[in-house]
Amino acid sequence: MVYDVAIIGAGVVGTLIARAFSKYDMNVVLIEKTADVAMGTTKANSGIVHAGFDAQSGTMKAKLNVRGCALMEDLCKELFVPYEKNGSLVVAFNDQELETIKVLYDRGITNGVPDMEIIDAAKLRELEPNISEEAKGALWAKSAGIVSPYELAIAAAECACGNGVEFKRNFDVDAITFADGVFSVKCKCGCEVAAKVVINAAGLGAAEIAKKFNGEEYEVIGRLGEYGLLDRSCAGTCSHTIFQCPNEMGKGVLVTPSCHHNILVGPSSVNVDDVDDMSVRVGALRQIFATAQKSVPIVSTRDMITSFAGIRAHHVDDDFIITPAKDNDKFINLIGIESPGLASSPAIAEYVEEMVINTIGKPVEKANYNPSRKAPVVFRELPPEKQEALIAENPAYARVICRCETITEGEIRDAIKAPAGAIDIDGVKRRTRAGMGRCQGGFCGSKVLEILAEELNLPKEDITKFGGESKIIYERTK
Repeated sequence: MVYDVAIIGAGVVGTLIARAFSKYDMNVVLIEKTADVAMGTTKANSGIVHAGFDAQSGTMKAKLNVRGCALMEDLCKELFVPYEKNGSLVVAFNDQELETIKVLYDRGITNGVPDMEIIDAAKLRELEPNISEEAKGALWAKSAGIVSPYELAIAAAECACGNGVEFKRNFDVDAITFADGVFSVKCKCGCEVAAKVVINAAGLGAAEIAKKFNGEEYEVIGRLGEYGLLDRSCAGTCSHTIFQCPNEMGKGVLVTPSCHHNILVGPSSVNVDDVDDMSVRVGALRQIFATAQKSVPIVSTRDMITSFAGIRAHHVDDDFIITPAKDNDKFINLIGIESPGLASSPAIAEYVEEMVINTIGKPVEKANYNPSRKAPVVFRELPPEKQEALIAENPAYARVICRCETITEGEIRDAIKAPAGAIDIDGVKRRTRAGMGRCQGGFCGSKVLEILAEELNLPKEDITKFGGESKIIYERTK
């Protein structure tokens, strides 16, 4: 079979592109190196929908950030994804930084960012009572928000697959050739995908994919970011996303609520050579929290329930590179999609869709296209009468598997059965939050494994934490 469009990479950008093309009467395939969607940069970032004042005016980052931010709220409503327009604050601690936030304000105006205001220390403390006494003022961007990045990617994949997109997991691209108007994308396992258009949205691997196709080289640096996640008991620490003034390595250490009422602290920003090593470095969290305490003194590692790290692809030109390959306008490269890539992702999908249509002509739209997905059950948020009705319909919703997050067996089984559904423990975790609470899966992990084995009709020994060789059970001992 020759697909009309093949998309490489199932992060938030790739899945939203797949969703964009699923509205057309086309054969579309989404291929992913790992065992699930959202396994790269998407699963380990700040979850911030940036307003768009930080990117240099005239860049792709500036254009797509502002547009993406404007699209995000309605997109999340359509896909039943947690989102909150909580606003952001860039805090100044001295006169020089007060000048910096004025520069950011002016840049935001040039970029088209709405609803910004420079506020004094009194107003800042009214908005954020726990802010440092040293703070002198802030840039308040009211259009900024927070979203669950991996849930957005999962929702986009479910929507795309529900509309006919095929999803191929564990497809590690080894070579790409082009002949007679068709690309041949070969996997290291020996299988192959043929397509008329290829979109390279492989995140950290995108530069390598581009090189495998025609030898084009892009200078991309892996940039490590480490985070600490605080318990829900800290939910009142702040309500806005609180930044310090940015520097040449990025937007700096932030303190922000998540959509699920945790507090996130980070990230660090360190250039690395090994883009597969997402370990949190010894001593990194101490430094991150010390920096964060400059903004919000009460944040503490004592309240941390887990830490994690992600790596983003930083292009040396400090901009998104979205361009056809040299001498072939049907191979589209997306290089250096780092922050504000999440905020920009709906606009990136829109932009790539337009690029392809301008090249091949507009395809016929499906009459039965569904822009949404089946709304996931969030049992703990339902009123008692709806919980009772749901249990009467399916008793699996009466059994709580994850005590910390109140996640039921019914929700876990739904996540496995969904289009592009979970096939490992972390896949269930990202879709339902089972294992994301204070005990980090210590209580529910074994039960999730049992449910996966039953639903997938696999031996328990074959169930993994996140694909590959990450087995939980290796052999029976008795």
